[in-house]
Amino acid sequence: MTKRVVITGMGVISPIGNDLSSFWNNVITGQSGIQTVTRFDVSEYPTKIAGEVNDFDPEVYMDKKDVRRMDRFVQFAVGAAKDALKHADLDLTTMDRDRVGVYIGSGIGGLSTLEEEHRKLMEKGPRRVSPFFIPMMIPNMAAGQVSISLGAKGPNSAAISACATGTNAIGDAAKIVERGEADVMIAGGTEATITPMAFAGFCSAKAMSTHNEEPQKASRPFDKERDGFVMGEGAGVLILENLDHALARGATIYAEVVGYGMTGDAHHLTSPAPEGEGAARSMKRALMSAGLAPEDIGYINAHGTSTGPNDKFETMAIKTTFGEHAYKLAVSSTKSMHGHMLGAAGGVEAIITALALKEGILPPTINYEHPDPECDLDYVPNEARKVQVRAALSNSLGFGGHNATIVLKSYEEL
Repeated sequence: MTKRVVITGMGVISPIGNDLSSFWNNVITGQSGIQTVTRFDVSEYPTKIAGEVNDFDPEVYMDKKDVRRMDRFVQFAVGAAKDALKHADLDLTTMDRDRVGVYIGSGIGGLSTLEEEHRKLMEKGPRRVSPFFIPMMIPNMAAGQVSISLGAKGPNSAAISACATGTNAIGDAAKIVERGEADVMIAGGTEATITPMAFAGFCSAKAMSTHNEEPQKASRPFDKERDGFVMGEGAGVLILENLDHALARGATIYAEVVGYGMTGDAHHLTSPAPEGEGAARSMKRALMSAGLAPEDIGYINAHGTSTGPNDKFETMAIKTTFGEHAYKLAVSSTKSMHGHMLGAAGGVEAIITALALKEGILPPTINYEHPDPECDLDYVPNEARKVQVRAALSNSLGFGGHNATIVLKSYEEL
């Protein structure tokens, strides 16, 4: 018999808040965290803006020695995981830690470490490269370090599927709990790639917005005048728990994970498949997995990157999946506020989706000012909406043609 999987805790590090309460308040009031980049000199870059994490002190979560041995993306993951456990009121010292696992991914990994150690190699020679270089850089180390710091000895893995990473990690982790292989999974995504190399690469690809004069208006998903994505950074980590285990300890349940779908476009390195057909198949698989009809879904947290092809094709994919019901759905992209957090996006957006269900408030797509005839759905423009929906869906679509979708549902006793 498969186990029901519920969300009992959440932790977030983001451009719009590093604790769940302030983060959620900024989401529902439509606050933007986009600003001119401060982490390095952007004077020679076409794009000069990003969603930076401010006021993050890793020493709140670990000692100085561990800080020096972790890339920023790993520090974010450890912080978000510890906050999620605290939010879940879950004490691992009272549990069988073989039954607690970690599944946290990163799309790119320790790019800032790679850049710094390469600089040392070129300037000072190979003997000056840190012995911690490799374990600081590799993308799986977010899951590894969270496991080590918490003593979680159950299933341990890392999804690496570009911008679909966070959602793949949550979906895969939910399946582990569903199969009974763990009672608790600490799952999500993390990313910290506001670095010179990442900016240079995305700028060369002409993928990022150059709306530098008004940073907070630059990310405008589904708006006709969108001109590219705005990079963000941070982490989103959820506690996924076997329902029986959660009930036995009197846990607060925020939502239930009921469906998961993933597909491949088999089309192009960076461009989505025509008409979003891969994304549509992912949503259909997620609905089938959940045992829900299209009409059961009331809200979609869209991938919504603020790029021309993505927003157009994701809109088409929603229409393909939901038919006439597509026009009755609420759809929003919170990337308009926190930017595109790449491998962390799915984790952060799953948290938003769960809170939307729990609180009965649908987050807005801010900066929606110029309707696009090719993007003609209800994008919850500019202001949050108080609506209680029964089930919601969150999409993440990544370079390489990775599509991932999870379905969350308000918790109901059978």
